[in-house]
Amino acid sequence: MRIGVDVGGTNTDAVLLSGREVLGAVKRPTSKDVNTGISEAISALVEECGVTPDAVDAVMIGTTHFTNAFIQRRELVPVYALRLGFPAGRGIPPFSSWPNDLRDVVCGGTAMVGGGFEFDGREIGPLDEEAIAASVEAARRKGITQIAVSCIFSQLNSAHEQRTAELIAKIAPEMEVSLSYELGRIGLLERENAAIMNASLRPMARTITTAFAKALEDLGIAAPFFISQNDGTLMSADHMQRYPVLTFAAGPTNSLRGAAWLTGATDAIVVDIGGTTSDVGVLVSSFPRQSTFHVDVGGVRTNFRMPDVYSIGLGGGSLVSETENDVVVGPDSVGFRLLSEGMIFGGNTLTASDIAVAAGAADFGDRTLVAGLSQNLITEAQSAITRLVGDAIDRMKTAPGDMPLILVGGGAVLIADVPRGVSEVLRPEHAGVANAIGAAIGQVSGEIDRIYAITDEISRKEALDDARMQASAQAVAAGAAESTVEVVDVEAVPLQYLPGGATRVVCRVVGDLAIGA
Repeated sequence: MRIGVDVGGTNTDAVLLSGREVLGAVKRPTSKDVNTGISEAISALVEECGVTPDAVDAVMIGTTHFTNAFIQRRELVPVYALRLGFPAGRGIPPFSSWPNDLRDVVCGGTAMVGGGFEFDGREIGPLDEEAIAASVEAARRKGITQIAVSCIFSQLNSAHEQRTAELIAKIAPEMEVSLSYELGRIGLLERENAAIMNASLRPMARTITTAFAKALEDLGIAAPFFISQNDGTLMSADHMQRYPVLTFAAGPTNSLRGAAWLTGATDAIVVDIGGTTSDVGVLVSSFPRQSTFHVDVGGVRTNFRMPDVYSIGLGGGSLVSETENDVVVGPDSVGFRLLSEGMIFGGNTLTASDIAVAAGAADFGDRTLVAGLSQNLITEAQSAITRLVGDAIDRMKTAPGDMPLILVGGGAVLIADVPRGVSEVLRPEHAGVANAIGAAIGQVSGEIDRIYAITDEISRKEALDDARMQASAQAVAAGAAESTVEVVDVEAVPLQYLPGGATRVVCRVVGDLAIGA
């Protein structure tokens, strides 16, 4: 048995799965400290399903802690950024593109020292170990405990970053090191940003891990717990403490994975409709399609893996207003105030939920309070909602044919018609807790994105084999059972603008959790 928990901005959802069967699901308000909400949700779930705590084999938690902390600039610690690649990489120093308010919080100092590699693996220059030692001492004098190390083309050759980590451990063993090659993809500045972001969140990750463990201990659950990553898979608590940045955007990803599991669909559009916004994503082979663009998080440009998700201002609390020629739905919303301001709950604000109830598509609140709405207003509002979803689907599709649409989330009742570009609309049972189900069914992944120089000495096959081996090792380190690891995606793209047979290889593997191993 597995418990899946998804912590949202409004509700904390929890589900209990036994194999392919959903034994129970509950929603509880998300508490300010989050952990209280998790405890209440799991406690209610266990009681509702009538199972004992020792029957639970694992708990999977999807959390917005780290995303919110970074966006809201809270609970972050100063980071010393050390870049290897001087003088070649001196043009744009670390933190150059960061918003001023965020840089003031996170920037604990920077240094650029000799080192780094060319695209073909040759050294730009030798690693300047004396300068590294001086930089570490400077960071130590400032009281900095987190160092982010980046290196030119460390995705191709990580030797300098690894050597720097060894030196830091020797000089200042109390400091924690985040290495860019373990986190980001190709692109020095974005990869460096990912390492800095990760370093700023690591102390918070320890606190949250301890809090989660304490919450489960208080409930009498001794099973291990895992954290959702932003690629639809899981990582162990220890792995999360080292790489908290990998939890960014885990919520929409869990909804996509949950939608695939509930319907059995492998390739489809998924629309997750909440109280304020709707997230639109694409399933490819049952996993979320990954973004191929640089991702902006809290005003910082990064390149670590993220799901390709498009958000629109449509939810159960979206405001509905009439103009002379049209009816407009959203993007403004009453959000969590729906229960007090929505017309069906005795308020005076017309929302998308009121329209759904008035049209007979949903049954909650008091329908008599919207009985006076004109049929024309209801029809026009429903058409506006369908158009919003249809436009979002059109933006996300990459092929001209129609695709199945899976509706999940508490606001799925808002969609009355079939949007254009859709072959069929699937409304699975338990769609309201698809996010928690996505957390519960998670596997464990590993991914490698690096450049290989394909030459007479290193063949294409050897490069692909090396990428598979490294990705598999990552998955096992994150908690996968080695015997279950398999490749789900591999790409080898020749970089024609670079000499020497340069080829970018992206390899992704997944495996089942090594529970009890």
